Amino acid sequence: MAGKNWQASGRNAFPARVVAASMAAMAVGAAASTRVWAASVDVSPFSYVGAVEPEVLWKVLIGGIVVCAFLASVLIWIHSALRRTKRAQLRRNAFISSALNNLSQGLMLTDAANRVVFYNHRFLEIYGMSRADIPPGCTGRDLVELRRQRGLLHLTVEDYARQARQPDGCLTELPGGRVVRAQMFRLPTGGSIGIHEDCTAQHRLERELASTKQFLESVVDQVPVCVAAKNIDDGRYIFANRAFEQFSRVPRDQIIGKRPSDLFGDETAADIAAADRAAMLAPGTTYCSELVVQRGDEKRILDAHRVVARNDKNEPQFLIALFDDATERRSLSRELENTKKFLELVVDNIPVSLIVESVDNGRYLLANRSAEIILNRKREDAMGLTAADVFNPREARLIIARDEAAIKKRSLLTEEHPISTKDGLRLFLTRRATVLGETGEPQYLIKTYEDVTDRRQTESRMAHMAYHDGLTDLPNRAAFLQALSQMIEACADTDEEFAVLNVDLKGLKDVNDVFGHAIGDKLLIEVARRVQTVARGGVVARLSGDEFGLIIDGKQPEVGRALAEQLAAAIAVDFQIDGKSIRTALTTGISVFPHNGSDPASLLANAGAALFRAKAKSRGSITFYEPEMDQQIRDRRVLHQELSVAIKHGELSLYFQPQASSGHTVDSSEIIGFEALARWHNPVRGFVPPSDFIPLAEESGMIVEMGEWILREACREAASWPKPLQVAVNLSPAQFVHGDLVALVHSILLETGLAPGRLELEITEGVLIEDFDRGVALLRRLKALGVRVSMDDFGSGYSSLSYLQAFPFDKIKIDRAFVMNLGRNPQSAAIIRAVIGLGHGMNMSIVAEGVETQEQLGFLAEQGCDSVQGYLLGKPLPIDKYDGVVGRAHDDVVETVRKTG
Repeated sequence: MAGKNWQASGRNAFPARVVAASMAAMAVGAAASTRVWAASVDVSPFSYVGAVEPEVLWKVLIGGIVVCAFLASVLIWIHSALRRTKRAQLRRNAFISSALNNLSQGLMLTDAANRVVFYNHRFLEIYGMSRADIPPGCTGRDLVELRRQRGLLHLTVEDYARQARQPDGCLTELPGGRVVRAQMFRLPTGGSIGIHEDCTAQHRLERELASTKQFLESVVDQVPVCVAAKNIDDGRYIFANRAFEQFSRVPRDQIIGKRPSDLFGDETAADIAAADRAAMLAPGTTYCSELVVQRGDEKRILDAHRVVARNDKNEPQFLIALFDDATERRSLSRELENTKKFLELVVDNIPVSLIVESVDNGRYLLANRSAEIILNRKREDAMGLTAADVFNPREARLIIARDEAAIKKRSLLTEEHPISTKDGLRLFLTRRATVLGETGEPQYLIKTYEDVTDRRQTESRMAHMAYHDGLTDLPNRAAFLQALSQMIEACADTDEEFAVLNVDLKGLKDVNDVFGHAIGDKLLIEVARRVQTVARGGVVARLSGDEFGLIIDGKQPEVGRALAEQLAAAIAVDFQIDGKSIRTALTTGISVFPHNGSDPASLLANAGAALFRAKAKSRGSITFYEPEMDQQIRDRRVLHQELSVAIKHGELSLYFQPQASSGHTVDSSEIIGFEALARWHNPVRGFVPPSDFIPLAEESGMIVEMGEWILREACREAASWPKPLQVAVNLSPAQFVHGDLVALVHSILLETGLAPGRLELEITEGVLIEDFDRGVALLRRLKALGVRVSMDDFGSGYSSLSYLQAFPFDKIKIDRAFVMNLGRNPQSAAIIRAVIGLGHGMNMSIVAEGVETQEQLGFLAEQGCDSVQGYLLGKPLPIDKYDGVVGRAHDDVVETVRKTG
């Protein structure tokens, strides 16, 4: 309604004038007709109508018709003019209303009585209102109060009106975060007009600008580099940050408006002015220079950077100077240069090869002169290269894999491996250490290579039997698994294949029974020779008494099958041994990498499964592994479940095997302790051999729980013995990885009351292979408790000698394989003599396992072996069978046990 009545007075003036003009025209026409009629007829009041002549009447009638027609045309013209005027006014009003309603600002007009006479669509949209919310006669005050009631305004009406009349208007924050600026202006007619603008984006930008400005000022103020800005015209400072204030030793409020000559000496001010002029003339945007500034009694060296700020016309506006006090840095740089030369001299004279490479890309950054042997080139030529550029592909893959393992471990990693040099294949002791950057991530890898070829050659006479079978001189099972692991590592992430052959010799037991073990041993030696000949340099190992293992690369299964057939043909030829003709055959099971396994254990196990199937078919056959051959695996899983139940239900028990001092006879060998051994009697299977369930427990991780039970029960039992005999307990490598083993041993000793000196913990080298540094640290902590630590199965591993050097073991246990070969293999006797001499030289006692004959016992006593263990002294039995030994029965029980053993 307000829009329709807005211009009512102007719209009605024109029709009124038209009507007046029409009435005037009608009056003139009537007067004219009267004059005509009066001139023609006597209009005396005393005349009669009937006396009028006919011509006169017709003239009067015609004149009236003309006048009426004229009047009708005038009225029609007037009506048409009114319609055109109304349409023009409606178009004009619609245009104005449309323009106002499409403004981006909201408009609200009031008249002199403060009544709302107009508001556009934008006004309603801003405040979420509709026309129904604004009744006729609503005042501006009512409308403001309505916004307050709806939560759209938090000011009083008076405060809102006062702020809205200010030049900046009134800012109101609406629900949802929108911000509206309202401004109110008085109209000359006495009313007012309100302009309402949604300035949310502008308000947000203003706040962000203010925040950014404050942030930048704070950042510049915290920058440790001195920052100052000067006017181009007069060279006066207009800005200085805190670092500049601290350097100049003048408060900032005294710096602003000053020239350099007001702050520094004449010479320094002249140098600054010269640098400013050079910056103005220099091409580009930045000018770098070095200044020597006299500050008090000292001279400071500054690294200065000047930036000329220009406007859009490329006219200089002001000069920004950034400078850093480089006095100490220059001094340190000279010291660093001297130190670098000294360190380079030291590094070049280190007797081992040193190489430093970048973790990011593996490129060599530093190498000493000794490293040229490893790199096979001058160190200057090796800088920037990678292992893939220096070594052959297989060695490069192995080195890169070991580098990545050291980086992942983030600590010292030590190992030995061969590297091809100009002098041939050499064995190097490599130590890898990761250097972390400021972010805590690996940045550099430092590697040292020590050529230990000659040293290892002197040790090889003793270590050879640890890696090889004493009879055939072939690698043993452990060496085969190591070679298999290296082969997998070399072929990983490539398309290369290789086959693992598990070969069984037919009829060895029959040869031993018919012709004796001497002939059987010679047969094995000759079989090994023929297998090596056929393998032509491939990996060949003796896995057990009559089983051999081979690794052959090439396209599979063709190459593997061909080798198996050649082996079968070579062994099929009769053997002539000591005048006896012996015929035998080979049965072969084959698994292929990577199709039948990706780790050494799986490949060898699957080759064994294939061999089992080959034996079942017929002796001398060749069988490749197939997935359905995993029945043994399923059997192992069943055994695993039963073992888990056995541990929970207490089906395990401890047997004890005596350890005696080494005498020439059994009677002169005094029992000094026992080794605790776990045994399992399954309700269904009966007695399960330890060789079956102990490896299973190791693989599944149950050995941790089992080992804790064994340790606790052994200590509790030993603590109850009247005689203070020693008790030995085997520890698994898994126990060193899971949980706090030292705390466990300590708590068990306290719980059972066993003296620490009576407990002996036996470990194998597996404890140290996984994590050498951690393993040695744990062993030292265990020994600090007062317990004794011995190396079990000495001679059957790889690095036993290096472990003896790293940790002072109390005892060395010679592996039973060497003792059992006494009298049959002269090398075994030599090795035992060497181990005894080595142990005594390092103040370690020696115990020999597997003593089963009087001859073996006598030999060991003669060589000075400290103690012995084996069936000759006593079998593993429940402890009640040895009550007399531990002081709980008469000594005749011991004799009974020995005889039954």
